[in-house]
This record gives sequence, structure tokens and C-alpha cells, in this order.
Amino acid sequence: MADRLSALDASFLYVEEPFVPMHVGSVAILRRRDLDYARVLALVARRLSYLPRYRQYVEFVPGHLARPVWVDDADFDVSYHVRRSALPAPGSDAQLFELVARLLARPLDRDRPLWELYVVEGVDGDGVALVTKTHQSLVNGTETIDLAQLILDDEPAGGVGDGGDEAEAWRGAARPGRVRLLLDAVTDSLRGPGEVVENVRNAAQDLSSTAGRVLDVAGGVATTVRSLVRPAPQGPLNAPVSGGRVFAGVSAELADLRTIRQRHGGTVNDVVFAVMAGALRQWLLSRGEPLEQTATVRALVPLAVRGPDSVGFSSVGLLDNRVDPCLVDLPVGEPHPVLRLQHITHAMAEEVRARRSVAARAMARVSGFAPATMHSLAARAASSLSGRMFNVVIANSPGPQHPLFAGRARLERIYPVLPLSRDQALAIGVASYDGGVYFGLNGDRKALSDIPVLAGTISEAIEELKGTDW
Repeated sequence: MADRLSALDASFLYVEEPFVPMHVGSVAILRRRDLDYARVLALVARRLSYLPRYRQYVEFVPGHLARPVWVDDADFDVSYHVRRSALPAPGSDAQLFELVARLLARPLDRDRPLWELYVVEGVDGDGVALVTKTHQSLVNGTETIDLAQLILDDEPAGGVGDGGDEAEAWRGAARPGRVRLLLDAVTDSLRGPGEVVENVRNAAQDLSSTAGRVLDVAGGVATTVRSLVRPAPQGPLNAPVSGGRVFAGVSAELADLRTIRQRHGGTVNDVVFAVMAGALRQWLLSRGEPLEQTATVRALVPLAVRGPDSVGFSSVGLLDNRVDPCLVDLPVGEPHPVLRLQHITHAMAEEVRARRSVAARAMARVSGFAPATMHSLAARAASSLSGRMFNVVIANSPGPQHPLFAGRARLERIYPVLPLSRDQALAIGVASYDGGVYFGLNGDRKALSDIPVLAGTISEAIEELKGTDW
């Protein structure tokens, strides 16, 4: 029987355009410790047996009589997906982020499995960065997790690429021919004849508009929210997206956010959004944007919630849990930082009461670097809402507070990269790890050429909250 994509997974392929690639990513920076391209290649090759989907590509059915299917790549070449790059001296963060922006702006090759990993050498002299790109249709948190979650371990793994266990031998199934694809489509149509009508309609209409309807249905909660909430206030964040990208990463201390929480109340999650409210306020003012005291920026904030039958949070994957989109108005017009935090704390408390939200400490126990997968699911949740309903995506996911390793190399920091939608010029991923908090800012090059300014205001917003007594 055909391994067919779900309606939601297929929709991410339908809505994708050359200037709006639908992949998520991360930028992991590690101490070198003998980690080089050959060792990363060996590590990934060994782990791929745990992720069969990473050796499959998408085959479209002739005439769109059914949704696409996953097909083994009989000519799979891991070295095509694990690539090598390097920075010129001195290998600064600015140089790395410029390279990341260019890498992430390129769509993935649809004739191959939909992922890439770049080994970037020369970071800060002798460090290494691992830059991942994974299509949203690939990562669903159950059958497939994000690549970054797979290659990072709690303990250093000696011998990777030095005569350790060899990669499992693998031989893909034969590629299905046109006749087989059509026969499988007919067989599946007998189980759900109404879907054939919809699939044929897809072939005759603009697929992006059809996919929009699929996402509306798949969103569930999002569809309800759409009917109840007025459109978001328009501003520079809702600009048509071009083909270029800019990226910036910001590092902060988790202890500082905890100090702010202890002093002014709320949760660390609330503090993250208050920091972003303050940063966006200063960024808008730097652009000369008029800000009345009641001005807001609406953030789409994906929340991890338990499913109706779930009693806990899985230690293996997300499994019985899901990520729901919620909308939070960030009070960027409010000049007092503590009042901004209080507004957000109240709004987030309402959202948490309405859902069975997963506690941060439970999420942090998920094996591997779970934020990578959580950010992939957050991007899915964001795609289920119309861009008219929000201005910016901000996805925060707590991670483990102990060191992680790729081979013997210790992970120092990791910045999430969320994709942009057609009219959304900024997406922000936030992850905590080993005492740090890392903000990844992905922006459109034309609309947010001043993204370094926004990155600088994040640190200023943290200092502002730390230094304010109430």
C-alpha cells in the first residue's frame, strides 16, 4: 500500500514557492574537538536507520488524483545532503549569519529527500557550526523528528568516524512507475471517494489556494480563532516576502530571565514575550513608526498542549501531544517594561487555562534536543492561520539544561530558524539550553535589512526589565 502524505503534509508542498521555502532549520555552534566533515558524515550515516523518512523523497501522482507518496531514494547519497562549507578568517558571528541567510533562502531539491545539513568550519577561528534544513512536510513529531534532535547526545560519543560501528547497509525499494502510482490512487479512492473529487479539483485550480483551505481545516483550533478575532494591525512586519533572507542570533542568560520572573511575576515564557515586546517597540521607534500607547503587535505563539487522551509527556517523542496556535497581542505602545510583562502574563494565563498546556520542565525531558522538533511543529501550527491574523511568529521551546554533544564536540549554542510565510517578514524561534537562551531571527532581506538593529534591542530589553523596580 502506498505510503501517502497526510493532507497537512502535502499542503506544505502545495503552498511552497521559490521565494517562500517551507523548511525549518537550526544553527548549532560546537567546540571543534576533532569534529570535522568526515566525522559528521559518519555520524549522520549511522543515525539514518532511525529515520527512514530521511532516505525517501516525494513522488507526485499523475493528474493529482491522490496526494503524493513517500518513495525510497534508491540512489540515496548521504554526501549530497551533508555538505561542507567554511568561513574566512576571523569567522565572526556576522559572517556565519550571512552564510546562514543565504543557505536557508534556497529551496530544497524536490528530487531528493527533503533535508540538508551544512558543516561550516572556521567559526570563531576553530569552531564548527551545523546548519540544518528540513522541510515541514517531513517533521511531524511522531514518525519523524528533526535531524538536530537525532545527532545530539547527552554524552560525548568517542570513535565517531574512527572505526566505530559502520552505517547500516540500506537498499531502497524500486521506484514506482506511473501505472503503479495511478493504481494505488484508484485503490485509495475506493476507501475515500470524496477525496478524489477534491484532488482532481486541486489539479485544475491554483494549488496554493487549495492548500490554504487544507490548512484551515487541519488547523482545527486555528479555524475557530480566525472566526473570532479581528485582523492584526498592519505594519512593517506584514510585507510581501522576497527571495532573500537575513538572519541574526542573540544569546542571553537564562538566569537573567529567571531573575526578572522572580522580581515581577509570571513565567519565563512570559518574560521571553515581554522581552520581544520591548525589543519590537524599540525597533519600531528606530524606524520612526508612530506608536500610540494602545499600539500592539500580534504574535502567533504556538503552545505545546496535551491531546485529549494524553496523561503525560512522552520521553521518546511528542506522540500524544500537539502544538496549537494562539494569538497574543504584544503591548509595544506601553512605555513601561513591567506593565508590558503584566499584560502578557495575563494574556498567556488565559491561553494556558483554555488548553492543557505542557509544562516546560516536561518538555525539557524529551530525549535529544527536543526544541528542534518543537520548532518544526510550531511552524506547522503557524501555517494553519491566515497571515492576516498575526504580525509575527514567536516560538519558544525549553531545552535541556545540561551539555549536549555531537560526537565528542560539545554544543555551545543553538539558534532556531523558522520559515517565513508569504506576507510575514519576520519569524522568531527561541530555545533555552544549558543555562542560555538563544533567539533566532529570520527575516526578509528587503523588508528587514535592519535586522541587526532588532537583534541589538533584545539585549537592551532584557537589561531594561532587569534594571526596573516596581
